Amino acid sequence: MGNTNLKTYTKKERNMYLTGLMGQNILYNVTNVLLVSYFLQNVLYIPAIFVSIIIAIARVWDAFNDPIMGTIVDKTRTKWGKCRPYLIFVPGIVMIISILCFVNFEYVGTAGDILKGTNLVCVLWAGFSYILWGMSYTAGDIPLWGITALMTEDEKHKQKLISLARMFAGVGGGVAMLALSPCAEMMTSALKGDAKTGYFLTALIATVIGAALFQCAGIGTREYIEPSEEKYSVKENFKIMWRNKPFRQILLSGLLNAPTQLMMIVAIPLVNNYYSSQNGMMSLLYLALLGGGLFIGQFVIMGLVPKMLEKTTKKKLYNGSKIISVLPQMALFFLFLAFPHRLAEPVFLIITMLIFAVCGIAMGLNSVLQSLMISDAVDYEEYHYGIRPDGVFFSGQTFLVKIGSGFASIIYGITCEMVNYTGDNIKKLNEFIQQGNIIRDFLDRSAPNFNSEYFGYMAMLFFCISVPPAIGSLLSVIPTWKYALDDDEHERILGELNKRRREKDENK
Repeated sequence: MGNTNLKTYTKKERNMYLTGLMGQNILYNVTNVLLVSYFLQNVLYIPAIFVSIIIAIARVWDAFNDPIMGTIVDKTRTKWGKCRPYLIFVPGIVMIISILCFVNFEYVGTAGDILKGTNLVCVLWAGFSYILWGMSYTAGDIPLWGITALMTEDEKHKQKLISLARMFAGVGGGVAMLALSPCAEMMTSALKGDAKTGYFLTALIATVIGAALFQCAGIGTREYIEPSEEKYSVKENFKIMWRNKPFRQILLSGLLNAPTQLMMIVAIPLVNNYYSSQNGMMSLLYLALLGGGLFIGQFVIMGLVPKMLEKTTKKKLYNGSKIISVLPQMALFFLFLAFPHRLAEPVFLIITMLIFAVCGIAMGLNSVLQSLMISDAVDYEEYHYGIRPDGVFFSGQTFLVKIGSGFASIIYGITCEMVNYTGDNIKKLNEFIQQGNIIRDFLDRSAPNFNSEYFGYMAMLFFCISVPPAIGSLLSVIPTWKYALDDDEHERILGELNKRRREKDENK
């Protein structure tokens, strides 16, 4: 494979790594699609403001734990390497905590009733279990991405590996995104409306499968690049991250891109309430149609990134991916305002699928290029300062996701409260739908049965999935418009680093 003078992964190691990534993303979406996006607010009826606070606190706390975990990884020295030990032992822990997140009570009443009955226990357990889940997940996520920079010395192989990694992560996440909620709804129907048990059993099955696949990354991989001898404290690592200009630019860009996380938070309640009327099979159909556009766009472009980089640069692709998504994202909200009761019709479904396909292309480019550019920043640090902070720098990637999710949840919680889409009102909406009513039929402003309350709910969901993500995409190009590490300079740096490694091996 490629230059035989460079150490690199085997096909078996690559495949085991990709399988692990797929399983890890199934685990991620069990919690972040079923639990966060739907279960807490729409099954347990925890008021939206409490759900957003729980998510924000958990995500911010967990985000700042990422550099700590990255430091721990970078200090680890074992016969398996510095990343693999965590990939071997963490999946089982994440599995157990994921299941426990779904063991809870139902909230009764409004936000002011938090001390009533078991409400306080419900909210506290939701917060505690989700924070604990985030910490355990971080212990596996950082080494899972950090090991990509240690599996090969070959730049072409690294590009292919990260492109494939993003694709397989997308497969795991996509399957979970499309299937989990419909399966939970069908399970609920089979249990005669027992949503708590239906969602718990769905989470249990998916979690066990995801953890088993995740385990493959620890069992089947190998680290080929030796860690630097130096070890640094958390405080020193924060300084290292900030002094590295390319990494700093990527970090700031990712923070400004945080509102795009709303798309994943809003997707399930939007499909379940507006499109499918909480019918499991119809949820699966609409998620396949709408999510299909998003995921096809992602997967196609992810596979093409290595070829595209032969014609252009990471900087141009990265910034371009942000800009091309702005207008399609904005268009979705205005499409709803113009035709609020018609978006499930075939012609509008096709238009929406195309919009999501463009968004998927942008997301696919962003995810692959962000990982590549972080890996390049690690090489930049080794070249200039003689250290490889793989764990710390890839903790920045998870830091961005978590901060973004926390910020997005606050936006979502505030907008839910503004239109009273929370607590008892969601329970009433669920009962209204379960009586056979279709929300879309009550959104035509010229019809006598127009319901302004339901219009406000649906407008809020379409707003959240459209306008804030568009603004975030536009703002995120500001830090990387003059990106500090061009591809030619990185190629020179990598050549020099590989030369140093050969000399070091020869002198052993």
